[in-house]
Amino acid sequence: MPNFFLDNDDLMFLFDHLDLGEVARVQEDDFEDARVHKIDYAPVDEADTIDNYRRVLEILGDIAGNAIAPRAEAIDDKGNTLNEDGTVTLNPLVAENLKALSQADLMGFTLPRRFGGLNCPNIIYSMANDIVSRADGSLMNIFGLQGIAETINAFADEEIKDEFLPRFSRGEVTGAMVLTEPDAGSDLQAVRLKAIEENGQWYLRGVKRFITNGCGEVLLVLARSEPDISDGRGLSLFITERNACVKVRHLEHKLGIHGSPTCELVFDDCPARLIGQRQRGLITYVMALMNGARLGIAAQSLGIAESAYRLARTYANTRKQFGGPIERLPAVAEMVTDMKIAIEAARALTYETCRVCDLDNNNQRVLEFKKPTDPAEVKERKALARTFKRLNGMLTPLAKYYASEVCCMVADKTIQVLGGSGYMRDYPAERYLRDARITTIYEGTSQLQIVAAVRGVCSGAFERRINEFEQTDYDDVLLSELKTKLVEGKEQVLEAIKFVKSQSTDYLDLMGRKLVDAAAAVFIGHLFLHQAKSSVRPPSPAGSVRPPSPAGSVRPPSLTDWSAMRARKKRVAKHFIDMEMPKLRMNCEMIHTGDRTPLEEYDLLAGPVPAAD
Repeated sequence: MPNFFLDNDDLMFLFDHLDLGEVARVQEDDFEDARVHKIDYAPVDEADTIDNYRRVLEILGDIAGNAIAPRAEAIDDKGNTLNEDGTVTLNPLVAENLKALSQADLMGFTLPRRFGGLNCPNIIYSMANDIVSRADGSLMNIFGLQGIAETINAFADEEIKDEFLPRFSRGEVTGAMVLTEPDAGSDLQAVRLKAIEENGQWYLRGVKRFITNGCGEVLLVLARSEPDISDGRGLSLFITERNACVKVRHLEHKLGIHGSPTCELVFDDCPARLIGQRQRGLITYVMALMNGARLGIAAQSLGIAESAYRLARTYANTRKQFGGPIERLPAVAEMVTDMKIAIEAARALTYETCRVCDLDNNNQRVLEFKKPTDPAEVKERKALARTFKRLNGMLTPLAKYYASEVCCMVADKTIQVLGGSGYMRDYPAERYLRDARITTIYEGTSQLQIVAAVRGVCSGAFERRINEFEQTDYDDVLLSELKTKLVEGKEQVLEAIKFVKSQSTDYLDLMGRKLVDAAAAVFIGHLFLHQAKSSVRPPSPAGSVRPPSPAGSVRPPSLTDWSAMRARKKRVAKHFIDMEMPKLRMNCEMIHTGDRTPLEEYDLLAGPVPAAD
């Protein structure tokens, strides 16, 4: 009986390695639900909280391995059905998956317990999305839209929260974030769908396109409430339920993730309610929603890549050619190890990003709802909020970019390992590649993530965070030597940043990928070193307010054999750093060339626009 949590050594190792207690103590408001509100299933201390997280992931791992994964191929074959009345009927197997998740109380993953949720932090939710995506990448596009409920919880009034959030927790409704339009894809400031107010009632009128789960029961819609303001300041966020005034005009025929319905929606004077304040729809609410969604896609990328790698690893071990298994052929051995270490690198970066986001969210929650009486602590928390904002502004797009690119690479190499068999539908390798391809596109393309991440790299956030990592000393000779290489790598990145800043802004965008790749190599290298060092976890950003552990609290037992895993992680760190530092030097050297020919000689190099057939 497979369990997609318990059989994933890297995921379980990180569950132990990351300081979940630091997140849990603030997430649980000093365990107020148990102490004050007397909620019987609420944890009573740090160890109890982490044990709850573990049990939740074990339950999900069982459902993913034994219910969701066996249905994935049939769902991919059949997809969903658009009905003549503008509604969508989900594939019956998708409906069964959602029912299983609802019956396990997993559809209110991050919502507070007062709404029936599990109150899990983002890091645990990302682990859950990783697990679900390994079973069926397309299902995560419904399960992973719980960020819609989070947005309602963060910004809606109490009446809307009380009406909708318990229904999300019970699994009675699913949601959709209704943002893009035919002429407003990545450029959301160009949204034109109208929000019209008449006698205190809002109505929505227009068309939305490429809406994931647009047939969901609850829709968060970005619309132009201020017709005289043409940019993002004229947009507000609205909530509406599926009704006769909103129809699915078209169900997209897609390359992959067939179990996830992607819809074109028509709003015909659809009644809606305002979320939060007018004109903050894009600037505040959707940006928060998108950041969570990007981490969701990073986790989805990890799950799809994990499933593809496992297929390749098994095939390479069992397929015999030239007198032995093909995994002993140097070219195949290199592909398989590259795939495995790339996934671990992407998982380390994604989970660390989620951990920092949780610390940020909890710090903001304390400032907003439980403001300390000590002025010094208030000052410290406000300074920390600024630090987190800069750091997350770099890490969130970096994680989404890195994980999704790794996903596509791993899925592509899986087909190569399987050879002709991988190209056939006898194996799910071709489905993994089709499902992987969207991860570099939706919730912001890789190119847009690079534009966002490179500005964080150049703003000082990268240098400050790496300086904090460098404060760790390593007694182990090998780890110390590897740290020295990373220090040298950082200096090369800083020199490249200095050169880029001496050029025009468009040169920064032109060299953005090279600079981001170099910075990511240093950052992930330090994460691997921390994983390999005994009894050390990633440091929190400087100035973090770390509440003390409750008296008598005990850390729950480890899920993994730490000594064996750390010994292996030392070798992973060595291989990663040895392979990535030459690439870093190459990227930095190319940045220093100052080559601008793709911009200055575009027409010549790209050639004429092809004539229409």
